[in-house]
Amino acid sequence: MELILKYFPDLTETQIEKFKALEALYKDWNSKINVISRKDIDELYLRHVLHSLGIAKVINFVPGTSILDVGTGGGFPGVPLAILFPECEFHLVDSINKKLKVINAVVEALELTNIRTTHSRVEAIDETFDFIVSRAVTTMPEFTTWVKGKVAKDQKNDLKNGILYLKGGDLTEELQQYKTVKAFLLSDYFEEPFFETKKVIHLPLKYKGA
Repeated sequence: MELILKYFPDLTETQIEKFKALEALYKDWNSKINVISRKDIDELYLRHVLHSLGIAKVINFVPGTSILDVGTGGGFPGVPLAILFPECEFHLVDSINKKLKVINAVVEALELTNIRTTHSRVEAIDETFDFIVSRAVTTMPEFTTWVKGKVAKDQKNDLKNGILYLKGGDLTEELQQYKTVKAFLLSDYFEEPFFETKKVIHLPLKYKGA
């Protein structure tokens, strides 16, 4: 938890309490339904919570921003971002129902009223959002086909509406077809070795109305 306060020192008491509660909640649920690897659960704040919050170093979502978290798994990056941005709306989607059972329990325990969840493939979601976030569920070309037509038209934030993707490694080849893509190095914001090759990829997507 000290790790979160190190990089986000201006949290409210309520936010601190909610971030603190994550460890016990996830350890308890992970013992019943495995959503985080055994190795990672011991480094929950580094590998999952802070990693998710890397998006918040790239953009400070304005109140009212809508965010779709695709393939959310155990609720990352959606849950930490929802704690940090209580005035934004988060829709967490995963095709594996047992993972959503864990998220729903965490959401209920933390009284996070700005999260809703759907058991579905993302292609079946018929809505638009300001941003679509995810943690490396597939390659960017495949991901863009999944979320086609799901980006809202009206701009609220400094960054253009589109995808914010957490990914590591060399992405040169994967991203070369995108002229407007920008990679933000998480090592510019976080000093821990875990973040050396981690990035937030921002890919603006134009609204495609019917």
